Amino acid sequence: MKTNKKTIIIAASALVVGLLLGWLIFGRQSVNTENEHQHAQAEVGETIWTCSMHPQIRQNEPGNCPICGMELIPLGSGNEDEMDPMAVSMSPTAMQLASVRTAQVGEIVPVKEIRLNGKIQEDERLVYSQSSHIPGRIEKLEVNFTGEYIRKGQVIAYIYSPELVTAQEELFEAEKIKETQPGLFESAKEKLKNWKLTEQQIDRILTKKQTQENFAITADVAGYVINKKVNLGDYLKRGESIYEVADLSKVWVLFDVYESDLVWINKGDEVSFTVQSLPGQKFDGKITFLDPVIDPRTRVAKARVEIRNKSKLLKPEMFVSGTLKATLKSQTEGAIVVPKSAVMWTGKRSVVYIKTSSNKGVNFIMREVTLGPALGESFIIEEGLREGEEIAVNGTFSIDAAAQLAGKPSMMNPEGGVVMTGHNHGGDVPEATKPVKKILTSVQVSKKAKEALRPLYVDYMTFKDHLVADNLAEAKIAASKMKMTLEKINMAVFTGQSHNTWMDYSSNLKNALQHIEHYKTIEEIREVFKTISNAMVEMTQVFKPLEKEIYVQHCPMANSNKGADWLSLDEEIQNPYFGEAMLKCGEVTQKIK
Repeated sequence: MKTNKKTIIIAASALVVGLLLGWLIFGRQSVNTENEHQHAQAEVGETIWTCSMHPQIRQNEPGNCPICGMELIPLGSGNEDEMDPMAVSMSPTAMQLASVRTAQVGEIVPVKEIRLNGKIQEDERLVYSQSSHIPGRIEKLEVNFTGEYIRKGQVIAYIYSPELVTAQEELFEAEKIKETQPGLFESAKEKLKNWKLTEQQIDRILTKKQTQENFAITADVAGYVINKKVNLGDYLKRGESIYEVADLSKVWVLFDVYESDLVWINKGDEVSFTVQSLPGQKFDGKITFLDPVIDPRTRVAKARVEIRNKSKLLKPEMFVSGTLKATLKSQTEGAIVVPKSAVMWTGKRSVVYIKTSSNKGVNFIMREVTLGPALGESFIIEEGLREGEEIAVNGTFSIDAAAQLAGKPSMMNPEGGVVMTGHNHGGDVPEATKPVKKILTSVQVSKKAKEALRPLYVDYMTFKDHLVADNLAEAKIAASKMKMTLEKINMAVFTGQSHNTWMDYSSNLKNALQHIEHYKTIEEIREVFKTISNAMVEMTQVFKPLEKEIYVQHCPMANSNKGADWLSLDEEIQNPYFGEAMLKCGEVTQKIK
């Protein structure tokens, strides 16, 4: 019994110890697993707050954007799953602030209204050369000035011809022997007929039996004299021209057609035109001929319209203005047409932003398109868009800027990637923007564009002067004012080649100035000023917007002894990179007039 009792006690003790060890090992592990699971759930369910205009901002709690001050919006956990990773999201508030407007793409028959300028010219087929068939000296001119109208058969001049006098004497001699030698008599008459004398004129000569010295030259055609080629007393050879005569009952209207419009214009197209000297009157005609070659000097081709001019209102050299509603010969069906404001282009690439919506909001994703011919304020899209898709037609630059900051594909960065924005509140300051492309060729800009740029130069010079004076607070204020001035510049005043160039410079300047108010030391401000000056120097070399002379100055010791440039209206060196410490360090490297 004692043995059994002892065995039972040992077994019970082992059971208790086993249960205790099991609870310690497996029970605590289960609790830890549950706690970790709950913690993971809490992390997954945590809301991230971001700025619609600066999507690189991420915070765990609501508040205002440290960059622009806008209220942060929640970025739900399901947003990233539903949203294309290459798309950039924008809230309705951000779209409103950026003036973003969208429109649905549809197919239409592309019709372009083309404005044409030209001049009225004589119909070349109705221009004649009035010549003399008799060699001799001009004794009298009946038509004495250019522009005079002559009728067919009208006497226009009298001519003395020694050869004709001799031929008449031969005729008189041949007449005496015409009974015996009729062939000789007929030959003498034919000689006079070769000089365009009529049978009646020859009969009158034979009747009078007297040599006629001056012979009348009659007009072969009716029309206006457009070129008088002889004067009284001139000696003419046989067949030499006296006048050029034009019949203006029909005229040509020759319109200038530029290379970009040639694809739209075809033979048979209707053209309506007006003449400045005939207000209130409108004329219509069809294109009967289109030049097969382009004039190498004017770079235009001529489109000809033939017009009847019985009233003689249309006169050669009159200027005309015409309009033509044209359709593409190759475009028999509808085409995708979008406003020019929807397209952003750089070099060979043209892109648009496609709008997509989800339960989390509005997204935009960049898509490359192939442009066709221009339709005034629109483009035909050859490839890249489908009917029914919705695109941004206004505010595309703001969308592109948001895409760049978020590291998404954009116009200037098609592959996407993190963009260094220069937002740093201490320590080393990264480059605010990538280097401006070196453009050495001048680009012509309009007077309005130059006027729009001048306030920017005023603010830049103020910014520079405060750095010269080592005044951090005033320098930040001046830079902020420069940023506001830059945002107010209307990019529509930059047209043609200058538009793309301005887009490059304005983008770099905006990125450099974007976070200027957050820098805490004057060294950080000077680092950004270097990037701003690089853009301003090259923009001045390309656009030449100022009427006064401006100096490009260089300090070889700035930028860690790599050198840095700046602009100045005075030739005297005032160094903004070192201020009073090295005020006179530098030299003038260029004068821009």
